[in-house]
Amino acid sequence: MSDPVIHNSWQLLRRFTDARIGLGRAGISLPTREQLAFQLDHARARDAVHLPLDEDALQQQLHEDGFEVYRLSSRVRHRQEYLQRPDFGRRLNEASVDYLQHQANQRSAPDTLIVIADGLSSTAVAAHAAPMARRLGAALNREGLRPGPVCLVSQGRVAVGDEVGELLHARSVILLIGERPGLSSPDSLGIYYTYAPKVGLTDAARNCISNIRPQGLSYDDATDKLMFLLMESYRRELSGVKLKDTSVREDTSGLESSKQNFLLPGKH
Repeated sequence: MSDPVIHNSWQLLRRFTDARIGLGRAGISLPTREQLAFQLDHARARDAVHLPLDEDALQQQLHEDGFEVYRLSSRVRHRQEYLQRPDFGRRLNEASVDYLQHQANQRSAPDTLIVIADGLSSTAVAAHAAPMARRLGAALNREGLRPGPVCLVSQGRVAVGDEVGELLHARSVILLIGERPGLSSPDSLGIYYTYAPKVGLTDAARNCISNIRPQGLSYDDATDKLMFLLMESYRRELSGVKLKDTSVREDTSGLESSKQNFLLPGKH
């Protein structure tokens, strides 16, 4: 029996990208295999957004790595509200504010804080936040910087890290957050870095390192990029669009290339 699928000449290029190209067709429709693959990836992306993060398991992982953990919450009451009211996810609720104010009176200000928020992909945070925090903690210690407790924020958006940092008087904040999932990347973790965090800052004041996952940017490369930005921000006392990653590294072809950081536009 002949193959009912009419294959696309671009199919050979699929080895170089996760994009849906060269799918072929069966009559006027997609082949069954490709249709089922699309439905599976769509389900994984929806799950990444809607499945709750197992914060107890993540806290246990962080404790095993030697981190003190603060459990905090944004002003969001439930997931539907999180999706409908991004502004609620950018601010802490009253109980979390009171808790951090009390803690700030009990301890000295940290050099930097690691803040973890579930964001738009609990899948990414569950898979990558703990190993990423472990590498960041080791890198900060090597530089002689005093990290504060890891702050785990439920239903948080990017800007919530600025309020956490301001309340604990941190010099800088490193926020790990689940990025908006795509059909080929439901588990992408992002890092947002802010020097002198405070409520009301815009994305222009932050540096972003994106697509941290096995098929994207590795934990070690993300750590190297962040530490370069962090040390430069301390030297220049700024972060965001005025701070670029000008570190030069060897690429796979042996040629030197400059790895530029980028800032994601829009509201988060």
